Amino acid sequence: MVDVEELRRRFLDLEFDTKRFEIDAHKVAAAAKAAGEALPEFTDPDHPDFQVMPAFLASFGSGRRLPIDFPSLGGISMDGGKAVTSHRPVRRGTELTGRTHLHDIYDKSGRSGQMVFIVARTELYDPEGAHYATLDSRQVIREMPDR
Repeated sequence: MVDVEELRRRFLDLEFDTKRFEIDAHKVAAAAKAAGEALPEFTDPDHPDFQVMPAFLASFGSGRRLPIDFPSLGGISMDGGKAVTSHRPVRRGTELTGRTHLHDIYDKSGRSGQMVFIVARTELYDPEGAHYATLDSRQVIREMPDR
């Protein structure tokens, strides 16, 4: 059984990764088109209000998924989903720095045993410190089934 309270005490809110991102307007527009977006402010790099589709920001993940000294929990790891909260439009040429920390760790128990949920939060800032977006990535670790 994983001691979730101990993990929370040791790892919550400690920044463990920093990564820089640059916006490539043509890649962003191609991704928007591939996702079925039709609005020109997301698909046409020459549009005067061109900006990154907020869902695209979910691809700006951290270089690390967990802190380097985070213990192995065993079990079966699964992607638990992503969430993006946009605070301001991201435009062409914007340089962003993502700062990542563990935002939450919690568990649930059910018929299949204990499942531990780990929420890594990446916050995107420009060089002046303006907050552009918050990205949450959930990882679920399911207890290994008894054999």
